[in-house]
Order: sequence, then structure tokens, then C-alpha cells
Amino acid sequence: MPLRAAATRVDAVMGEIRARIASRRLAPGARLPSVRDFAESAGVSKSTVVDAYERLVAEGAVTSRRGSGFFVAGATRPLSLQSLHPDLDRAIDPLWVTRQSLSCGPQVLKPGWGILPESYSPDVSVQRALRSLAREGAAGDRLSYASPLGHPPLRALIALRLGERGVALDPGQIMLTDSATQGLDLLLRLLIEPGDTVLVDDPCYFNFLAMLLSHRATVVGVPFGPAGVDVDALERAMAAGRPRIYLTTAGPQNPTGAVTSAATAHRVLTLAERHDVIVIEDDTFADFETEPSPRLAGLDGLARVVGTGCYSKTVSAAIRCGYVIARPDWIEALVDLKLSTSHGNGHMASVLLHTVLTGGTYKRHVEALRTKLARDRGETLGRLRAFGLTPLIEPRAGMFVWAELPDGLDAAAVARRALAEDVLFAPGNVFSASHRVAGFLRFNVAGSADPRIFDVLDRTMRACRAGK
Repeated sequence: MPLRAAATRVDAVMGEIRARIASRRLAPGARLPSVRDFAESAGVSKSTVVDAYERLVAEGAVTSRRGSGFFVAGATRPLSLQSLHPDLDRAIDPLWVTRQSLSCGPQVLKPGWGILPESYSPDVSVQRALRSLAREGAAGDRLSYASPLGHPPLRALIALRLGERGVALDPGQIMLTDSATQGLDLLLRLLIEPGDTVLVDDPCYFNFLAMLLSHRATVVGVPFGPAGVDVDALERAMAAGRPRIYLTTAGPQNPTGAVTSAATAHRVLTLAERHDVIVIEDDTFADFETEPSPRLAGLDGLARVVGTGCYSKTVSAAIRCGYVIARPDWIEALVDLKLSTSHGNGHMASVLLHTVLTGGTYKRHVEALRTKLARDRGETLGRLRAFGLTPLIEPRAGMFVWAELPDGLDAAAVARRALAEDVLFAPGNVFSASHRVAGFLRFNVAGSADPRIFDVLDRTMRACRAGK
């Protein structure tokens, strides 16, 4: 058990115990490891551990009971995600980009943000649907709770759209949620216990990492490249860590824009079956693809794959409505969890979304959106290369480009400097469980047209090179 760096070994032992208490690995009243066990596991002397424990007693974090050992004092403290990784720079905290994006003013340019500009949304269709709901919708659509599974017409429509992507299922295997994030939260509540190992793509969507931390999972990153996950590394991770879940993305991946090949998808499912691993597949970016890429849920038939999705990227981030797909017995358990934690999902949002999707203009909107993003990708890729950045790939679809800074520059340092000049970048390590992608930035191609973005990028890279 390696200890975090500290001024002295006593400080390091104290820091480790404080971290275990803050993350609830040691609950109030729990007995601390014996002096001998801790000393052996940490590679320090017993006198060092005794000194650290006694100092913790003096500051009130720990109590001592003669003949019994040392115990955590006090009541349960609120869980802090930051406490789980106190050594992380805030600029590579997995929630840093979200906090900055939601709190900064309109003057801040956001090439690192994960939603499309308002001008890319079907706002006229949303307004029309709102008027229809206010004028013609049944009163229950505006005033009542949702049914346990959620609005039946929307579930039937989602089943039809999933079938077009090769995922055959019944509407009864779909449960609506308030977002894809809520769907993932419910799946994790159902499938894992604190301490269970979960494999994720590395890099992956940063909120996956934050969510897994909140569930106190042990997170292991598996390298993800142009053809999808590194299946050899995935096999090693499954064999070594006995993981409960592998969490991944369908379609254009966030942040790389890469798409999993059919060969990789088949190997992933073979490994999952061999090692008894459940796969959670997020399909949030499905409608950005002209031709559907392989879906693990379709290839597997929802035997050990479950899925989440939403329409927040193509319709509106303000219409909070997502879904979970799973085999029937898991859907039953998920419904109970949803009802116990939120008493259902937002019925009015579900009806509103269904009205937008069936209003006759959504198909044209998506086709126009794909055309705009293809133009934006080409322009952004050209700008990045002009300033010395190297894209991992040229994505075929989606809104993201994943690019490496030149000269070994640290993206977190660039992002901090750029934010002081009202430009929000998304540094690579917020997306990485292993923090192995410090030199990368994620670019939202629809939010990268303003030339000031690249002026600031150039200036901050020069400053970082100079060490100013």
C-alpha cells in the first residue's frame, strides 16, 4: 500500500487514515488497522504508526481504547468526492469542466463544453411542442406523475429507433429516467457495491468518473484508441481485477470521437462472457451517426449488456429525459429503485420530448445538424493542425475532436491560463482514470469557430513553454 507524498512518514500515515475516513472506507466507530498490520502494508516502522495514531487521537479524529486498539471518532461526515482524490489538481478534477461551464458568464468562450450552441437546437419545434402541450394536451400530461416505466408512446418510439440501430427489444424493456446520468446512477445502485471494480475506457466521459467515485467504486482505466478499446489490455484487466462492470460508449465516443469496430465489439462481448462482466453501454450520441456503428446491446441481445441514452444533445439540454434498456428482471428492479429515489421521472418532459420527436421536423433537423458538424469538424481540424496540435483521429461523426498539444505541454496548465482570459478548455486528464493523457484537449467543434479561442490557445501555449 503506497502512501501519498508528505513532509514526513508520520504525516503520510495520518493523511492515509484521514483519506479513509473522508471516503467512508473507515466509518465512525470502525477499528483502525492494527499498528503491526499497517506498518507492514505501508512499509514503515511500528513507531511511526503509533506516533501517527496518537496524533490523530490528539486532534479528535481517532479514539484509543486500552487493550482494543484505535477507532474512528465522531459521526458520519458528508461524502466529498474531492476527498477521494485529495492529491488531484482542481483543474483535472472530473467535475471541473462542468462547474466552470455552468457557472461562468456569457463572455466566456467554451470550446471544451459538451453541448451544442443554442443556434444548433430545434428551438422552433420545442416552442411548438410546448404550445401544443399547453393547449391540447390532456391535463394529466401537465399535472400527473408518470407511470412506473414512463410515458408509453415515448418508450414505443425509442424501441423503434433502437431497432433501426440493431437493438431489438420490447418497450417493456425500456424505463424512462430524468437523464442518461440518472439512468447510470440507478444501474450502479443495482449492480455494484462500494469497493467493486469497474472498468472504463481511458479516456472516457468525465462524468462517468465522478459518478463512479460517488458510488465508491474502484475505477480502472483501459486504453481507448482509434478502433475502440484496447482488447488485449481489457482482457488483462478483466483477468487481474475481477471487475463487476465495464462501462463504455456506443457510437462516436466522448471525448475521442472514435467508433468501436465490429471486430472489437465481438471480442469485448466474448471477454465479458468469459469473465462474467456486465457491460453498461451509453448511447447518448446515437443520432449524430449517418450509418449506425456496432451496438454491444444489439449483438448481445441484452443478456449481459444494459444501456442508457437521451436526446439532450440533439433536442435540448433543458428537457431532462433519458432512458435505460435492460433485460426484464433488471427493469423490474430498476423501477423499484427509481420510485424509491425519485418517485418516478418527469412526465411532462417525456410528453414534450415525444411531441418534438414525432412533430415531423426532427429527421430534417438531425440531417442538417450532421451537415453542420461535418463542416465544423473540418474547420476545427484545420485550425488545430495550424497551431501544432495533433488530432488522435478525424472523426466521421459527432461533435468532438481529441487533440494532443505540441512539445509535451500540460493541458491543465494551458486550461488554467486560458480560463483567466475567458476561454474554457477541457484538459485531457479530467477524462482519464489513469491520468495518462495530460497533453490532450477535447474540442467541441461547434463551439470552436471564434478566432479568439485560437489566439488565446497560442498565447497560453507560448507562456507555458516559457514557464511564465
